[in-house]
Amino acid sequence: QVHPVESGGGLVQAGGSLRLSCAASGSVFGINAMGWYRQAPGKQRELVAQFTVGGSTNYADSVKGRFTISRDNAKNTVYLQMNSLKPEDTAVYYCKSLYDLSGSWGQGTQVTISS
Repeated sequence: QVHPVESGGGLVQAGGSLRLSCAASGSVFGINAMGWYRQAPGKQRELVAQFTVGGSTNYADSVKGRFTISRDNAKNTVYLQMNSLKPEDTAVYYCKSLYDLSGSWGQGTQVTISS
């Protein structure tokens, strides 16, 4: 199975911004109902933002007002704009379609926020 490819992570100071990209051209699910997830060390993976099956957006309470999910259909790419970053946003970020019920994940992209 070909997973979407995440990129754009890095090390930034608290208060800074990053934009993550999720290229899904090789995935059979495309960018349909794509979600961004993250997993911090010692914690469970959690859903951060998503496009629902109907096309609306949902956000975790912890990122509302700071993160924005968007997509470029022509590029088969989904983005996660992250502003006002906090140290607690430090995690590996993954993207995955809600239609993908497999238990496997891509490599993700590391986001580290320094205080």
